[in-house]
Amino acid sequence: MRKKTSTLSIYTKIRPLELLFFVCSILKNYAPFRKFVLRYTHQLIKLISPYIHLYIDEYSNDNWLGSNEIYCNVRAYLGEHGSKTSRNLRVNTLGGNRVFQIADEEEVTDTFRGVTVWWALRVTVLPVKDSYPTKAYKLVFHRKYRELISGEYLDHVISEGKMVLEKNRIRKIYVNKGLDSKPTTKLWTSVDFRHPANFDNLAMDPEKKREIVEDLLKFSKSKDFYARVGKAWKRGYLLYGPPGTGKSTMIAAMANLLGYDVYDLELTAVSSNEQLRKLLINTKRRSIIAIEDIDCSLAITKNRNIDSDSSSKDEKDSKGSSANTTEKKPTGVTLSGLLNFIDGIWSSSEGERIIIFTTNAMHKLDPALIRAGRMDKHIEMGYCCFEGFKVLAKNYLLLETHPKFDAIKSLLAVTKMSPADVAEHLIPKLPNEDDEKGLDNLIRALEKAQADQAAKEKASELKLKKVKTVEVEEAAKVDEHEEQEVNIIKDDEDAEEDAYEDANETTS
Repeated sequence: MRKKTSTLSIYTKIRPLELLFFVCSILKNYAPFRKFVLRYTHQLIKLISPYIHLYIDEYSNDNWLGSNEIYCNVRAYLGEHGSKTSRNLRVNTLGGNRVFQIADEEEVTDTFRGVTVWWALRVTVLPVKDSYPTKAYKLVFHRKYRELISGEYLDHVISEGKMVLEKNRIRKIYVNKGLDSKPTTKLWTSVDFRHPANFDNLAMDPEKKREIVEDLLKFSKSKDFYARVGKAWKRGYLLYGPPGTGKSTMIAAMANLLGYDVYDLELTAVSSNEQLRKLLINTKRRSIIAIEDIDCSLAITKNRNIDSDSSSKDEKDSKGSSANTTEKKPTGVTLSGLLNFIDGIWSSSEGERIIIFTTNAMHKLDPALIRAGRMDKHIEMGYCCFEGFKVLAKNYLLLETHPKFDAIKSLLAVTKMSPADVAEHLIPKLPNEDDEKGLDNLIRALEKAQADQAAKEKASELKLKKVKTVEVEEAAKVDEHEEQEVNIIKDDEDAEEDAYEDANETTS
């Protein structure tokens, strides 16, 4: 018969820490002891427990930063590695991939260099009406591994988390809001960026493409260089050329090559230089800021007095306004404000950014706007060349060679046609059209463009010849008029001289 075990003998076998928790759980149910227990239990546990608790909050205390970047990295890391051992998970899709996250209050273990740590997602609900629950990751580890875990391990988690986020990241294209945006609304609105353009299907000279790709890749790996020379990690590109030459497609290809987000900045929707600075501050790193048709967006000409004149006019208008008027009309973006946007102190808030201007008329831009240091590389987007045509033929017709390519090459050498127009003629117009039909359409279009171009050149020559003829006739008339005036003056002088001689003879 088994001997009955007493309650006291059971308690004597319990470890001291477990006994302490047991006693505290009993005492805290009694009101007189509740406050006392809650006040001193945590302090006593801290003195006895050899473990350190490290908390990573969801949001940063800095309002400028918003979400805590370390929290996001930890969440991505645990979703990738902790999901293998966790029993309670959340699943979502990100970037077309299935992404796991550990559920609230779920605990997972991780091992780093033989040291075991424990992670848990803690959710706190504040006793305040309409308040949102706050979340924080709690990391528990033994205090003798403090330096290892708080140093190398956290660096490892952050690095791995960044890689996971980058792998699953959905790139965005952002557009700035209009002038009537409320102060409380976001300055940028975004949609997913899924443009298919890349440098392989870009219709331009292969050597120029190779040069641009090398320049972009070199920039993306030059963080240490920019830090060493003391410059902001950014680079400016000016894309110029006629319409339809692929300037917008080039921007998309750049973004896809580097994996950057795109900010499509519409300057006509910006009310002031101050709002322009706010827009810049609210852009992310690893992004392209594109301002298309810069020559049409603002009155950015070679006249440097345009800013001062407009400022003086605004000051006069403000002085002449009534005292009851409190609202101030938007002054718009000035040239100096745009220059500060590109390379002023505000442009150094966060690095790894590319600023791109596109224009159809580079000669209209102020030299200060496109000088080196602001627009570091000027890229001419010209008319379609034969190499560009071969890229289009491969994309649209799946042809790498054809007997009619020679005729097209000869026509492209003397004809100005944009890649967009060439592609339009290669697209089959009817379901039964074949490759031959597309090439024939292009040849006819090139021949017509060549004829039109020759007619325009001939008309220009005739116009120029006519202008020169008119100038010669006008010059001849001027010379004849001047000669007549000289003859009249000479006749007057002769008449005066004859009158003087007659007067002298009469006197004698």
